[in-house]
Amino acid sequence: MSFGLSRGKKLDVGAVGISRDDLPSFDPSGKERLDPRQWFAHPERAFDLEIGSGKGTFLLQQAELEPETNFLGIEWTGEFYRYAADRIRRHQLTNVKVMWHDATEFVKWWMPDACTRVIHLYFSDPWPKSRHHKRRVVQDATLEQFHRVLVPNGDLRLVTDHDDLWAWYEEHATRNAHIFERIAFERPASAGEGEVVGTNFERKYKREGRPFHAMTLRRR
Repeated sequence: MSFGLSRGKKLDVGAVGISRDDLPSFDPSGKERLDPRQWFAHPERAFDLEIGSGKGTFLLQQAELEPETNFLGIEWTGEFYRYAADRIRRHQLTNVKVMWHDATEFVKWWMPDACTRVIHLYFSDPWPKSRHHKRRVVQDATLEQFHRVLVPNGDLRLVTDHDDLWAWYEEHATRNAHIFERIAFERPASAGEGEVVGTNFERKYKREGRPFHAMTLRRR
């Protein structure tokens, strides 16, 4: 299906894109789940999840270096979803899918236990106003769900430029130390020299001189 943007570009998500409308109704009991690994030609391979894929830069760069790993990126903004999916399609990467959905809902209601090796959460919306903090991705409840879907010793990797969100991450990491061990963040192989991850947001913020914070939470 093709989509037109105001800039006149045609974006085709092809077989890469997955919309909310493509999913079956979820089972509120949690007994019937949808395994996203089955969307790939080789479902037995390692599976990584990126929450907030933006324009797909991390997915594109890292998936090319890890052809034996399947990647699913979830993006809430429809235009970014279409852009990222079209970009992956044009590069003919068969180990990447991009979904248009609320990532925390998808994790909670659809994903099965112990299915993903790494959850990547880079430069998430900080929702700076106090009344909006409940919209932040990292919450006690979501950390419990991330723990459920990660394989043993699987990683939740967090990067932000926002000082208040970083303090929020540290607070939640400390409070949930019984399920996650905090370890040093290792840059992905796709990050360029002097980069933490190498996303579009990071490159923009680096030009603005912002500091970056990173941690990895390993599933106990």
